[in-house]
Amino acid sequence: MNPSITIIGAGLGGLVLARVLHVHGIAATVYEADPTADARTQGGQLDIHENDGQVALAAAGLTGQFRAIIHEGGEATRVLSPNGEALLDEPDDGTGGRPEVLRGDLRRILLDSLPADTVRWGHKLTSVRPLGNGQHEIEFENGTTTVSDLLVGADGAWSRVRSLLSAAVPDYVGTVFIETYLHDVDARHPATARAVGDGAMFALTPGKGIAVHREAGDILHTYVQLNRSAEWIDAIDFTDAVSTKATIAAEFDGWATELTALITDGETALVPRRIFTLPNDHDWGRTPGVTLVGDAAHLMPPSGDGANLAMFDGAELARAISDHRGDIEAALSIFEKAMFTRSEAVAVQAHETLDLCLGEQSPSGLIDLLTGVTSGDRLSQ
Repeated sequence: MNPSITIIGAGLGGLVLARVLHVHGIAATVYEADPTADARTQGGQLDIHENDGQVALAAAGLTGQFRAIIHEGGEATRVLSPNGEALLDEPDDGTGGRPEVLRGDLRRILLDSLPADTVRWGHKLTSVRPLGNGQHEIEFENGTTTVSDLLVGADGAWSRVRSLLSAAVPDYVGTVFIETYLHDVDARHPATARAVGDGAMFALTPGKGIAVHREAGDILHTYVQLNRSAEWIDAIDFTDAVSTKATIAAEFDGWATELTALITDGETALVPRRIFTLPNDHDWGRTPGVTLVGDAAHLMPPSGDGANLAMFDGAELARAISDHRGDIEAALSIFEKAMFTRSEAVAVQAHETLDLCLGEQSPSGLIDLLTGVTSGDRLSQ
């Protein structure tokens, strides 16, 4: 008899886990706090890597559907100086090694691939009670309960499942990304659209920068990046759009107007996204009947790896469960040992990438990273 598998969180990691289990003939139920699939926006564009995200989607049998939602040309990359000069301008080479897709589109194809009623919407986790022998009783805010043989926390940075395994809590790294959008940019904001180009654009200096993705439909999705204290962020009234724009734009005084327009002309509220992380080496002892995937397990700075790792976690956990039917603990031991090693290495790189973007080496550090130049190469030049 198959175990009762409960997944908390209908993000990419939890949905890939449910889908790959389904491919192997194993049922699982996903519980999500949001009332519906469309209750909130799902974030921006993701580059899906060949060695993990694409592997996970192949295991899910969704490569064709994934290819259909790729933003063609989205792998183009530009790095600009504050005055708008191009320091790096690389077109999309068409190889598809890291194709760009919208997170919402990717989530939709995963949801569409699951049997009806796999995802239970409007179920916010409130408590978990161990019952022994790896079983847990799970209670939700709406009053319903369920009992699991395997409980998987796929519930993100502020995971409520994590406390069953670890005392670790996310720590603010001192960097905030402030998000906004421009729409119909080729017609309404042509100079800024030309500056950004067809894919991603980075204009960075030590301590601050602007990163942008062009999304399908002539949309520019901007993240203003600042190394600032929590107190500095708290002092801004983000409900006052005019004052907030002025405060953030002042940080880029003297920059090219086609770049600062990404802030001053922003057509949506400026939303602060503080960057939190777990320790690079976050792990836990084997606890019967429960594990974590994605940000719940290994929250790290955004570097293009988080979503890919979450999907790969889901696929690998599903494979381990399928390969060790009847022995959940063996499956979890094998999965976690590999995940801890994999995630620690990527977390170290993610912190290094953040430093290359906003540390003292910016922007040359990012350019070297994008062009494959190593520190040894720089010393020999």
